[in-house]
Amino acid sequence: MLKLKNVDIFYGKIHAIKRVSLHVDEGKIVALIGANGAGKSTLLKTISGLHRPEQGAISFGDSDITRMAPEDIVRCGISQVPERAHVFKPMSVEDNLLLGAYHRSSRSAQTSIRHDIDRVYDTFPVLRERKKQLAGTLSGGEQQMLAIGRALMAKPKMLLLDEPSMGLAPIIAREILTMIAHLRQQLGLTVLLVEQNARSALRIADSGYVLETGRILVQGTADDLLANRDVQRAYLGRDAE
Repeated sequence: MLKLKNVDIFYGKIHAIKRVSLHVDEGKIVALIGANGAGKSTLLKTISGLHRPEQGAISFGDSDITRMAPEDIVRCGISQVPERAHVFKPMSVEDNLLLGAYHRSSRSAQTSIRHDIDRVYDTFPVLRERKKQLAGTLSGGEQQMLAIGRALMAKPKMLLLDEPSMGLAPIIAREILTMIAHLRQQLGLTVLLVEQNARSALRIADSGYVLETGRILVQGTADDLLANRDVQRAYLGRDAE
């Protein structure tokens, strides 16, 4: 579904991403792990069109999205949930969700949008309870649920998730990752997941890539990466549970 081939990304003279190739098959969860500063978030932003690669190609389905504008990439079916949620804090929960459907705002789409809001509420019941509440007054976990729900309002085929458990208590972080696995099962979503807790990410993933200083160091099935001693030593550490 998603393919990157020999992608190079620069920040000025800094070579942030170096000849990266990866693929994410339809209906799969792929984890992208690595140390802080490895380039994981940069890679997601490039897929979303927020950065432009110097070289290489990015395709999604039958479309070349390498030079597409971010809004056109959303229309193709890719939605990103950025690091630290970034909800619109002065707006209500429901207005945040409606913003996620901004490109579907024609009069004929209103019934469908209402249906999708109800589906988000079914997935995250606490958001229904708080739908009139200002987003900035939600807990960190609730804001993360809202950010994911807002991304779902674009009716994506694929979600890019950047550190969804960052800053959350361990029990809430596990709940968020469990919900991500359920979304794949319920909606058939494809997911590219960047996650600080590499062990937890690999437990819900089908496969993964290890990114180190802008290069793919190791790739394989999630089970293979969990069993890899070098990956264990460098990235997995002690079990958070």
